[in-house]
Amino acid sequence: MKKLLHIEAYSRKRAGSCHCFEELARTHGTPLLLVDCTVIERQYRELCRALPGVEFFYAIKTLPQHDVIRTLYAAGCGFDVASSGEIDLVERCGVPATRCIHTHPIKRPEDIDRGLRFGCNTFVVDNSAEIEKFRACRDRAELLLRVGFRSLDAVVDLARKYGCPVEDVPVLLKQAASAGIKIKGLSFHVGSQALNSHAHVEAVKASARIIRECAESGLARLDILDIGGGFPAPYAPDIPDIDEFCAPLQEALRLLPQDVTVIAEPGRYIAAPAVTAISSVIGKARRGDSIWYYLDDGVYGSYSGRIYDSASYPLEVMRHGGELRKSVLAGPTCDSIDVIAEDLMLPELEIGDLVIGHLMGAYTIATATDFNLFPRPKVVVTGNRCPNVWLKGMAGQCL
Repeated sequence: MKKLLHIEAYSRKRAGSCHCFEELARTHGTPLLLVDCTVIERQYRELCRALPGVEFFYAIKTLPQHDVIRTLYAAGCGFDVASSGEIDLVERCGVPATRCIHTHPIKRPEDIDRGLRFGCNTFVVDNSAEIEKFRACRDRAELLLRVGFRSLDAVVDLARKYGCPVEDVPVLLKQAASAGIKIKGLSFHVGSQALNSHAHVEAVKASARIIRECAESGLARLDILDIGGGFPAPYAPDIPDIDEFCAPLQEALRLLPQDVTVIAEPGRYIAAPAVTAISSVIGKARRGDSIWYYLDDGVYGSYSGRIYDSASYPLEVMRHGGELRKSVLAGPTCDSIDVIAEDLMLPELEIGDLVIGHLMGAYTIATATDFNLFPRPKVVVTGNRCPNVWLKGMAGQCL
């Protein structure tokens, strides 16, 4: 049996001491998402401090929010784009193409053309057919070859879907060279929400060997290594902090030749702590030995990461004291899988009470749906860098 995590001090730190959840709910209604741009900038700078010398390109897919991009651009961050839609977004935000790389290993010809018209000339490939797509534009594009390194410790194993085997690297480099296509470096991504940096370290070591062997054999000069993302968000107490996570990785990066530029694609670590969800209890019912509370947000909305990202968010209720009862938090849709959390021990809630979700920035807004046509949460943006903007019909409002 789990007891709901009460983190009042944590929530005050994240939402800002001048903000009250009840007041925000009264002012803006629920469901509501608070995006704190000062946390976005803080997380980015913490990552820069933990991995000095690494150049970062924020993975837009994590939280594709205009104010987040503007904040990171002002702080000096680059951007990892994976689609024409994401290019459209960074272009609207005034981000120059020189601050972007296109990292999707599989692209439609029109996606390549859109990237080149924008001015982005660095793309990622991981197979022979993808290399051939660049034959016609070989004078305008440079490639990173993505190598697959599996990680059993990552919550989401991205190397299952993308990345060539190590033994294919020489063959693909020769294919590119014979076509006059420049491959200027290697790329890998060992997975999302890695619980330790062991896989990163082993991937860096293997990449260092490949880079040296290619140089010694005259096969290719590879002077960029993209170490991907996967830096963890603190969803649970046992998640290592960023310094602990990065220390072994920082040591491994010293094995690379000195002229190799190291880049990375963080997303979750930057975005997750910056968003807080506020939802209301809209119904309750006793079912079996549990009280079910129905909220105006759920797994088809902001809590979509419960389904798509295997995420379990720290939760807080705005009612304390009284007998704890076995409880379930469910979303508003008609579907039976719309359940946020079960086997919780909560004080009895009343209709209208607030439930707060923390660390809700990564793969939540981005993967929400319009199922049952329930309205998506209103997005309120805080932080002194944010303008008043609209994104996909959601109001971004400065407080």
